Amino acid sequence: MDAAARRETRLSSVPSKSAQVDLEPRGTQSRLHVPYRSGLGCDGSSGAVTALTPLTASGTASLRPARARIITPMQNYLEYLIHALLAALALPKVGLASVFIVALVSATLLPLGSEPLVFLVVKADPGLFWATMGVATLGNTLGGAISWWMGYGAEAAYEKATHHKPPSPRLLAYLQRFGAKACLLSWLPVVGDPLCAVAGWLKLPFWPCVAYMAIGKLARYVVMTAGLLWVFPGVLTP
Repeated sequence: MDAAARRETRLSSVPSKSAQVDLEPRGTQSRLHVPYRSGLGCDGSSGAVTALTPLTASGTASLRPARARIITPMQNYLEYLIHALLAALALPKVGLASVFIVALVSATLLPLGSEPLVFLVVKADPGLFWATMGVATLGNTLGGAISWWMGYGAEAAYEKATHHKPPSPRLLAYLQRFGAKACLLSWLPVVGDPLCAVAGWLKLPFWPCVAYMAIGKLARYVVMTAGLLWVFPGVLTP
């Protein structure tokens, strides 16, 4: 057999590009082995392309590597963002910042309570007791001041729309007789936050209202947190 015949025989024994794809299952993935004929060497040497391809529910391979290359980085990035967010809200690393934000939001008309978070921060680090009390009182008082301005703005908008002062029911007249001291009760659940808005509606003096809000809220945080930690330690913890 001459050299040309031997070369033709060798080339015919190499699988072509149209050869059947060999799928070797590997657990939840399959190894995609595609034999092909190399056109680079004059000796007709062959090669193979290998890639990991996920298996479908029926056990067959899904040939969508481009989509997998896109989804995998997105999943990794989302996982990174979730872990970063959880780390940012970890206690007590940035617990005081979390206490301030939650106390501020909970003092508005939104149904949210800051006492559980204050309790958890102090329980995690009792040395932060007074710092936590001060930050929680500051945030909660600021939220009460925002509610005061909301009530003040609502009353001004009512007067502008109707061109007369709003009616004064007996309850509002009763609160107006007490003046800014009524804001001492702003720590009460359910009615405390609307009370700050009513103080603004009645145009009670702003700074005295803020001062009485701070006194009432500080007393509430100190009594509740200290009571749950040291007076009745078994109420919330086994």
